[in-house]
Amino acid sequence: MALRSRNKLVFMFIALANQKAALNLGARVAPRRGGFTLLEITLAVAILATMSLAIYRFVQSNLTALRASADANAADANYSGLRDLLEAQWQNLPSGQGGITGAPFKLNDRQRDQIQWICGSGSGLLTRYAPGQFMVSLRLQPENNKSDQLDLGFSRVPQDNSGQETWIPLIKNVRSLQIQYFDPQLNSWIDRWTNAARLPWLVKMTVGRADAAEPWEAIIPLRRTPF
Repeated sequence: MALRSRNKLVFMFIALANQKAALNLGARVAPRRGGFTLLEITLAVAILATMSLAIYRFVQSNLTALRASADANAADANYSGLRDLLEAQWQNLPSGQGGITGAPFKLNDRQRDQIQWICGSGSGLLTRYAPGQFMVSLRLQPENNKSDQLDLGFSRVPQDNSGQETWIPLIKNVRSLQIQYFDPQLNSWIDRWTNAARLPWLVKMTVGRADAAEPWEAIIPLRRTPF
């Protein structure tokens, strides 16, 4: 009887010990409460800010490059249109009356040459409804009386002096304009053309651009040249 009671006490003691050990183990491995520490939140915000700044700079640089490329393409298109306009006009000019004349001119060390011709309504006047003949000049002119900016355009004056001069700006903010003429008799380029009875074979235009380091140059044929 005494042995049985002692065994029972031993078993109870072991059970209590096991229960206490299980409680201690559960306390040690209990899961942490949900949420982030202040340090973790600060690091996450810093990473997001760095990524946002990098993306913003990348997008901004690409937009700037696209804007500059679009502006350059628009400017190049203006010069290409000018070349096509002059080529269409000058190749239809007859020798003699209406022929080309031109002279060099310089002001404040800036080349400001001028070329003239006589034509009726059409591409040379930029209108199809002008009556009579006009003296058309391609030259540089200040944007206004208070500006040093020069614009390249057409000056139109009725040949019979029946009206006033009109000005059509074609390209804004041009630094200089140089015009040369190829004389087949001299087999060279000259700066002045005074013989309206015949046309030069070639006209070379060099325009100093304010938006580019290199000038724009175009050679416009007025007749078929032999090779």
